[in-house]
Order: sequence, then structure tokens, then C-alpha cells
Amino acid sequence: MKQSAWAAAALAVSATVVLAGCGSSHSSASSGASGAATTSASASNSGGAAASGTKTLGCMVTDTGGINDRSFNASSWAGMQAAASANSNITVKYLQSTTQSDYTPNINAFISQKCNIIVTVGFLMGAVTEAAAKANPDQKFAIVDCSYKTGCLTGAKEPNIDQLTYNTVQDGFLGGYLAAGMSKSGKVATFGGIELPTVTIYMDGFWDGVQYYNSKHGNNVQVLGWNEKTQKGSFTGDFTNQTKGQTLTQTFISEGADVIFPVAGNVGLGAAKAVQGAGGKVNMEWVDVDGCVSAASYCKYFITSVEKGVTASVKATVQSAADGSFKGGTYVGTLANGGAVLAPFHDFSSKIPSALQSELKTVQSGIEDGSIQTPTKSPV
Repeated sequence: MKQSAWAAAALAVSATVVLAGCGSSHSSASSGASGAATTSASASNSGGAAASGTKTLGCMVTDTGGINDRSFNASSWAGMQAAASANSNITVKYLQSTTQSDYTPNINAFISQKCNIIVTVGFLMGAVTEAAAKANPDQKFAIVDCSYKTGCLTGAKEPNIDQLTYNTVQDGFLGGYLAAGMSKSGKVATFGGIELPTVTIYMDGFWDGVQYYNSKHGNNVQVLGWNEKTQKGSFTGDFTNQTKGQTLTQTFISEGADVIFPVAGNVGLGAAKAVQGAGGKVNMEWVDVDGCVSAASYCKYFITSVEKGVTASVKATVQSAADGSFKGGTYVGTLANGGAVLAPFHDFSSKIPSALQSELKTVQSGIEDGSIQTPTKSPV
């Protein structure tokens, strides 16, 4: 996967993640009765980026969080739209899954429409994506946040699946270190939506980062909601119920936590509401995408966001289907290649002590060059 796509795709996030179905001056989107939306680039994009007249249809099936989840469904769609904006011969569309029973019909609908590539989103879609790829060996697939190595795909490796994964142990570690450095109470908290490896990998990294901060500073900042050693912690059981997120976060706040890290998609908005209600005594970190873009109304509470480079990697896989370079296999986003990073600090740029910001840069460099080993090894 070419990470040169990162800079251009990142620009698409602010325009597309919050209201993913809305077009820019270069694209248009429309929704039909089927629940699908289609975007195609306008003629103004027909420059050198366009392929030699070959039309490409890129199709995406969302997970149950939906296209406006302010998380990996929205950022995946932003990547689809970025590919269409960069190449006038690429048209993209999506079908939304309301329940898990929608996965297979949605994939089959796109197979019948002869999509050049079908992008599925999330760990829970692994089995149905694999089955479809096996039954349709000439159909190109990509799946976000899922791979054979993580156990999301389990059979013989299908060469027509591009697995897009992210080593979020690394940026989760930085997020934990930062949270510990910003905590005044000596307690921070994290929780997940559904207990999946792609969720707990974030929580492992966060927990490890807090422990590393403690070892460097002689502190004892506690992590509520997760224990990396026992692999036990708190989960709401879904990625949609904001009330659960709010209630659980209020519990953590009542127990003394003053930095919250939800790894739960839209459930995190409930956490943000609880943080907002804490009267300025509690802050949080967002997950997957830059929260100051995707949930801007809560930006003043977001110290940072622990991001995945979903938009860039989805853009790149759609482009590979368009230019004939698609090969399947596994992409791993890391700190080094920009695929697993901390977002800008936004309102907290002046609030995070310069010494702590310097420490974060040192820790990041150490992880990248291997001199600092994260205790949890990435499953991707």
C-alpha cells in the first residue's frame, strides 16, 4: 500500500467524515430507496490522476455502526470518496447494514452489480467477506480492520482480499502515556464496545502506555476499565448505544477517572456527553479518527485522538483496483508509515506541558526505531 496517499486522503476527512453522504464541489452523492449512496468525481478532476478511460466502480458495505458513526465506517467512506475525487473514472457507492443479517445480502447485491472492488468494514464482516471471496475468486475485495493474522479471516488465504489493518498498540501506547501525564486524579479509564481483538488492541496499548509513564515518572496512575495482564475489562456490547457509553463513563468519573478513552465508535458520543457534564474536570481521547473533525462539538474535551489511517488505506486499495495494481495481501498501518498515529492536539496544544509533548516525541521515535518495545505485541 502506498502511504503517499495519506496526505491527500487526510484532506478528505474534514469534508466527508462528519456528514459522509455530502459532496464537495468536486463530487455529488445521492441516496435511493435501497439505502445506497453513490459518488462520482466531476469532470474537473479529469487530470493526470485518471486512468486511461477505464471506468471503475468501488462499492462499500458498512458495519452496523452505519455511515455516520464518526468512526471507521465514516472514515472508510471518506476514503472511497477520496479515491473518486482523485480519479474521474472512479465511481463509489455504499450499502448500509442495519443488522449483521444485512452483510451477505449487501455483498451479494454488489457482486450482481459487477463492482470492481467491494470494501467491507470491520471485524464482524470477516466470515461473510471470506465466504464471498472464495465463491467469487475473480471479484476483488478489501476489508477494513480484519486479517487472517487477527483471526477475523480463518480459512485458506484468499488472494482476492486486501486486508487493511493497523498496529494501534503503537498509538494506543502514546495515548496512554499522554493520558497518564495529563491526569490530575491519578486515575484514567478505557472501555470498549464489543470485545474484539481490534478493540482490545487499542486498550492494551493504552494500558501499556500508562504503565510506561509510571515507570519513567515513579507514579502510580491507575487504569480503570481494562487490565492488559488479565484481559478483563468493561464493554458496552455494541457500537451504537450512546446511553450505555454515558452511563459507564459516569461510573468511571464517580470512581475518580479524569481522562476517558472509549474504543466504541458511536458509543463514544455518550462518553463525551458524560465528560461534558463533569464541569471541566474531565477530558477524553477519541478513537479511530480525529474527533475534532468527526465530533467537533466536543473538541474542547478531546486531548487527542488515537487514529487509524483508514481513509488513506481505503483510498489506496480502491485506486489499486482502478489502476490494475491490486494484489490482495495485508497492509499494516504503523506510527512510522502514518497508518496509526495521534491526531493533532487542537485546543490542547497549549494545555499539554511542553515537557510532556517532548517526551511523547521521544517515545514515538523509540517505538519506531525499536528501542522502546511495547509489551503487547500487535496481532496484525
